[in-house]
Amino acid sequence: MSQATAVLRVVSPFIAELEREAQTTHRVLERVPADRLSWRPHPKSMSLGQLALHVATTPGNVARILEIDKFEIGEFNQAEAASVDELLPRLEQGVRNAVTFLSGLDDGRALALWTAVRAGKEIMSLPRIAAVRTIMLNHWYHHRGQLSVYLRLLDVPVPSIYGPSADENPFG
Repeated sequence: MSQATAVLRVVSPFIAELEREAQTTHRVLERVPADRLSWRPHPKSMSLGQLALHVATTPGNVARILEIDKFEIGEFNQAEAASVDELLPRLEQGVRNAVTFLSGLDDGRALALWTAVRAGKEIMSLPRIAAVRTIMLNHWYHHRGQLSVYLRLLDVPVPSIYGPSADENPFG
């Protein structure tokens, strides 16, 4: 089917956004210093290795929980990356899994309600595609921004994300 006659599915813009943002996330993750994975800016904060692994795995992990109609929220304990060498492969696999999940959603399933519960109590219920926006994408961007602050605090050059950073100007 040609692009001119292709029918826009509800998920199409989300897939394009996910793939575009994965490139930016790749640039941030490749800057994570191997010798600082256990560093944390505050005792209540995740370590650099935990945060970087969370950023790398969010799309794939969220895709997995959005496949089911009702997700039971358990305890969340973020593992720490054992090495920076695992970050980019985990990102790439997670993005592939998320694209596969999104590509398999027809409009009816994308618009159907998805529910999160904890101990049997409903925490949220919203259209699955809205959960993609808030939990998969916005949540991912939030933590990627947090990771860029960690890099700044560690005096690691911060890549351009949505425009120039103090260290990189893609327009200049």
